[in-house]
Amino acid sequence: MPRYEFRCRTCEDTFEVSRSMAESSAPADCPAGHADTVKLLSAVAVGGTSSAPAPSGGGCCGGGGCC
Repeated sequence: MPRYEFRCRTCEDTFEVSRSMAESSAPADCPAGHADTVKLLSAVAVGGTSSAPAPSGGGCCGGGGCC
């Protein structure tokens, strides 16, 4: 289930809420009970490398088995 980050405008606490994507824009009360919160935009960084196979030969008879 996705986690969404909120900040309380009253106490300035930042907290996370787990909820479905369908409920992502619903308001959330802070753990201290304040209702004046705002949903924060989270930047997700995904790193790594990809190992895609190199294209074979090229053209119809480049070893692709079409001839």
